Amino acid sequence: MSEAKKPLLHVENLKQYFKISRTFTTKAVDGISFDIYEGETYGLVGESGSGKSTTGRSIIRLYDPTDGKIIFDGRDISKKLSKEDASYLRTNMQMIFQDPMACLNPRKKVKEIIAQGLEIHHVCSSQKEVDEKVYAILEKVGLSKEQATRFPSQFSGGQRQRVGIARALVMNPKLVIADECISALDVSIQAQVVNLMKDLQEELGTTYLFIAHDLSMVKYISDRIGIMHLGHIVETGTTDEIFTNPIHPYTKSLLSAIPHPNPIVEKNRVAITYDKEKEGVDYTKGVQHKLTDTHIVLATDEEFARWTK
Repeated sequence: MSEAKKPLLHVENLKQYFKISRTFTTKAVDGISFDIYEGETYGLVGESGSGKSTTGRSIIRLYDPTDGKIIFDGRDISKKLSKEDASYLRTNMQMIFQDPMACLNPRKKVKEIIAQGLEIHHVCSSQKEVDEKVYAILEKVGLSKEQATRFPSQFSGGQRQRVGIARALVMNPKLVIADECISALDVSIQAQVVNLMKDLQEELGTTYLFIAHDLSMVKYISDRIGIMHLGHIVETGTTDEIFTNPIHPYTKSLLSAIPHPNPIVEKNRVAITYDKEKEGVDYTKGVQHKLTDTHIVLATDEEFARWTK
């Protein structure tokens, strides 16, 4: 991506701490920076507990960031939001949640769930227009108009996730944060949902922050990937750079864990284990080292020299 092009989302030194007790604070996200450009998919990958979902929730302001800067479409949304900025954020940034059942109101019909955003922000001038938009987006995500009057409990997991996607996309947002939106689904349904997201991106020009821990799926959907571990982005690059030339040992360990479809190759696959303490890596001492304009690794000078030799 060219430096001249302005990013849709610019995150700089974002920190999200949670005070657990008087003496202990969890540093869920500890000073991360990245950019997402219009029309692309940025994959955020890492093991459970590395701070991916917290990052997504801080960006959409479900949490108030402890520190750092979030610039969305030229507006600073990291501090206290003005009424105008809050309204702009709520209409132009949406989230697809991880658990399709927990995020849908069981007492509301699907039509009401999807139309909620349109009604709150008075996007449509009449009830007829609201209904038309809801039916159109239902069709786009592969559900029928007849299913609009059903309750979430009458749908399967994959269908519920489609409702979640429809609810996010009906507002026609500029950025969609997909928080592990396929991890609760069967593999065949995962492929359907990801293909659907790709088709909608081509059609509507939506930008995605795609949070996941399934690297093979991230490889398929993402233009650029950020590898996250213990609240730090340790490596970022284009999909090709991460998969063909991983530098950070944590990235290598994640890639080595991907099963291979060929049984002969799979038999000889060796999974690399990464132990931060054994490696003696301290993320707080690392600085960003550029291999190319897009490929950046978090490391000290000595670590960088060791990993790239």
